This record gives sequence, structure tokens and C-alpha cells, in this order.
Amino acid sequence: MYRYKITFAYDGAGFSGFQIQPHKRTVEQTLKTAVNKIAKNPDPPLHVIGSGRTDAGVHALNQVAHFDMPYLIPDESMRKALNSILPLDILVKKAERVPNNFHARYDTHSKRYRYRVDQGEFVDPFKRLYTAHYKYPLDLAKMQRASQDLLGEHDFTSFVASGSQAQSNVRRIDDVLVRRDEINHEVIFEFEGNGFLYNQVRIMVALLLEIGNGQRPVDDIPRVLAAKDRQAARMTAPATGLYLVRVNYADSPAKNIDDC
Repeated sequence: MYRYKITFAYDGAGFSGFQIQPHKRTVEQTLKTAVNKIAKNPDPPLHVIGSGRTDAGVHALNQVAHFDMPYLIPDESMRKALNSILPLDILVKKAERVPNNFHARYDTHSKRYRYRVDQGEFVDPFKRLYTAHYKYPLDLAKMQRASQDLLGEHDFTSFVASGSQAQSNVRRIDDVLVRRDEINHEVIFEFEGNGFLYNQVRIMVALLLEIGNGQRPVDDIPRVLAAKDRQAARMTAPATGLYLVRVNYADSPAKNIDDC
């Protein structure tokens, strides 16, 4: 068997998340169907292993997965073959042979997520599936200052939704960015860390929005972290504004793939 690593983008609006679910359209099942078609539908079927899951409505610019193929196919031919089969809301940007001990999930070093918040007066029909909407005033400086309290290793129990299967809620955040996109009238949040809990990014964004709008003090994050109580953070931002920007691996961070 030959192992392939693929880097791919998808529009999450038409999927019920990444993970296979009965009677639902998912990214994993769509990829699995394409891979097995290329492999001439072997029995048992081949599996596709992603770097992690994304929820319904969440998008990806550079998701990563691996699969094993019974035939040796040149990298570029594999990329073209997959794209000729996949629907238009998934695009394989790169396919490459990797050692058989490579694992898309377990070898992950860090991930970067982006969250887009549109600040138009009303919901833009052309952005409604790709941004959250928050029309209220936001103090960018307050959010930038508060976001720095998320850096480092913390117990993020206050920032994880019910249903999480993580054995530990301790995660490390290495970089946080909050900026304004004046052209598109959006506020952009970015987080990079060694891993993220179920809905963690969306909960962090919701809390920062409350700080930016003056509903919370700018120094509230240390208190929320110390509480280790989901109710301390309260809100969750919608899935529509969330994008997996890239997945980094210790030996070769995905810096050669465009982030857009």
C-alpha cells in the first residue's frame, strides 16, 4: 500500500461537518467515495483519515488528510484524479506520497483558525454562509488587549462545549491576532495553537466580541479561565464564520500553501 497526504479546501456550507454521519453529506464520506473510486472500489473499502473534525457549516482553506492506495500513482496525477471526481465544493490543492508511518491526525504540530465577523448594518446575503454578523460597535483595541490573555497553556474548560470527548481540556495557544478588514467591513480573529477543543474558537470569539462591545471588562479572560465553568463564557459564535486556515506538521509546516 502507498500512503498519500492531501491538502484540500472545502466550502462547509453544504456539509454536515467533516466526520461521517449516517444519511448525511459529510466531507469525509465525499473524500472516501472518491478515493475508493480511484482504487477501483476495493473490499474492504479504503479509509480517509483527517487531521481533525470540523462542524457543520465550518470551512477549510487547507485541511489535511491521508489515505492508503493499492496502486502507485504520481502525485500530480492523484491530485487531478481526485479533483475530476470530487464535487465543486471540495478542491484538492496538493497530493503527495508520504512515508507509511505518517498520520494526518497524530502527527499534527499545530493548527491555525480564522474567524470572520461582518459588521454591516444588515446581513449580506452573499456573506451569510461565510461570516458571522455583528452590527454593534466594537472596540478593536480592547479585543486586542484581552486576546493576549489567551496566549500560553491553560485549562480551557470554560471554553469547551458539552459533548467534547477530550481527555484533557489543557491546550496551548501560540498566537492570537485581532484585526479590522476595512475593505470588507469585517473584524478578523486568528488563533494558532497545538489543538482546539470542541467549539473552543467560537466560544473565544463570542467572549471577545462581548469585551469589544463593553459587555465584559477587558480583563475578564483570566477570571473565566480560572472558573473552569462553561457558563462563565456563556455564548458561542456561529459556525459560518470559522475557517481552518492550515495544519502544521513538525517537519514541514504548511507554509507553501496559500492561506486564501
